[in-house]
Amino acid sequence: MTKKLLVAYSTNSGSTAQVATAVGEVLAQNGTAVDVRPIKEIGAVAGYDAVVVGGPMILGWHREARAFLKRHKAALSQVPVAYFMTALSLTDTGETGLNGVPVYQDPRLAQPPKNPDKLGFKERFATVESYLGPALKSAPQVKPVSVAFFKGKLEYTKLNILQQLFVMLVIGATPGDFRDWEAIRAWAAGLQPLLDT
Repeated sequence: MTKKLLVAYSTNSGSTAQVATAVGEVLAQNGTAVDVRPIKEIGAVAGYDAVVVGGPMILGWHREARAFLKRHKAALSQVPVAYFMTALSLTDTGETGLNGVPVYQDPRLAQPPKNPDKLGFKERFATVESYLGPALKSAPQVKPVSVAFFKGKLEYTKLNILQQLFVMLVIGATPGDFRDWEAIRAWAAGLQPLLDT
């Protein structure tokens, strides 16, 4: 019987949708039926054998992604689930997991702190725990088999004024497309056996 997977994503400007498409293409390579759909178009997750949920980090993991987890927590707790998050910064504090959830960090995204003994404000904000903790609390009964952090894309013109100020003043990010397609596809390829359980 052919497995059926859902890659559900939220996006702010379309770049996370492209990451979701790339993940879906890799997962479909072995003949698995994969639906890649925006979260706002998904009414139910029943009928899927596994679900991948993705979204950008914008003032935390995209609220649409967190709301999706809360809304479908009962169904998602019954199938293998994975998350991916796109971001512009991630402080590498040596974490390979959080609360038993394995974490993959795009090597182009994760950067060591200036002083490992005392993280700065921006560095503390951009840790695995700071990013992933709230997502796990959104639906504690859902335990992802893997969570990936990928470097994203930033276009100031696609952000509202509050988001622009946050990215410029708090994150200090510069515009550009920093996505590492090789890292994205490698994570998706390694994800396949975890979703087959």
